[in-house]
Amino acid sequence: MTEGFDTRETWPFECLRCLHVWEENFVVRHLTDVHGNEVDLWLSAGVTVPPPWSGTCCPHCGAYHVTSFPRGYLARHPELVPAPDPEPEPVLAAATPEPGRVSAPRTHLPGRLLIALGVPLALFVGYELYANAVALAHHH
Repeated sequence: MTEGFDTRETWPFECLRCLHVWEENFVVRHLTDVHGNEVDLWLSAGVTVPPPWSGTCCPHCGAYHVTSFPRGYLARHPELVPAPDPEPEPVLAAATPEPGRVSAPRTHLPGRLLIALGVPLALFVGYELYANAVALAHHH
């Protein structure tokens, strides 16, 4: 490559699954080789990435069903940009709760989930044991 220059572009996106809206900053390296062929390299944080219209993934839910807005759209429509997530309040460990204060209950894996996973597993293992026992009885 013989000639080249960089431009900076900000692309606004919206996930069509979870409706998350965000912007990504890119550096576009425009290069021309000795034969006059032009190539654009897209960089994000210094790493070569596919162009924004090709396979963008939602950072919120991981879906690939994403659309982009025209450049500068979110700057003209700030109401579309979600507020940042609030910082979680620090939890202070205390041996005994303050008087008049109820401590938060511990969260456990729901019993229904354990049943939904355990019953089919138990049935499968039971069936395999039964099938093996019948197969052994027929061979003897």
